Amino acid sequence: MAQEPPKDISVDEVLNPGTPDDPSSRRPLDANTPEASEVSRILAKWLDNWIRIPGTDFRIGLDPIVSIFPGVGDFFASSAGLVILLEGIRLRVSVFVLAQMGMNLLLNAVMNLIPGAGIVASALYKSNNRNLTLLRKWQEGHAHDVRRGSFVFFIVLILLFLAIVTLWISLWIAIIWVIRNTLFAAF
Repeated sequence: MAQEPPKDISVDEVLNPGTPDDPSSRRPLDANTPEASEVSRILAKWLDNWIRIPGTDFRIGLDPIVSIFPGVGDFFASSAGLVILLEGIRLRVSVFVLAQMGMNLLLNAVMNLIPGAGIVASALYKSNNRNLTLLRKWQEGHAHDVRRGSFVFFIVLILLFLAIVTLWISLWIAIIWVIRNTLFAAF
């Protein structure tokens, strides 16, 4: 006959304090624990390096594959990439590094908006691997180098933005000049 379980069990009998199963004895994940980037490593592998193209050393992941389906695929790929960014927040990386990780995701999403070519660009750019590299360098103690690289990245990004705005304004001035000289020249 089956033995009946005892009715009054102390919590200490089930979960002894100080054992690995005790939540209070667990060390929280931070930048110094090896498990800290395990989720990011798995996601980056699946999203950017899942399948090797036969006959080459080039690998593609699920990111460019699911991006074939407009909207839905991009949403799922970007959402999975966002998990790596959230892990960076949890590990308390600097704001510059988080911004660079966000720009990597944004560039990947913008590239996916270009039909056909966006999928190829996404497979080549590998934003999740870039973000994982930033996290690993941060964890290995190269925070200063990562910060400096992020700063240079943003300086280049700002200069590129200013160049595009200048080009756009110049184009509009040229269009207005042509319209004024061709339409109103007869008057």
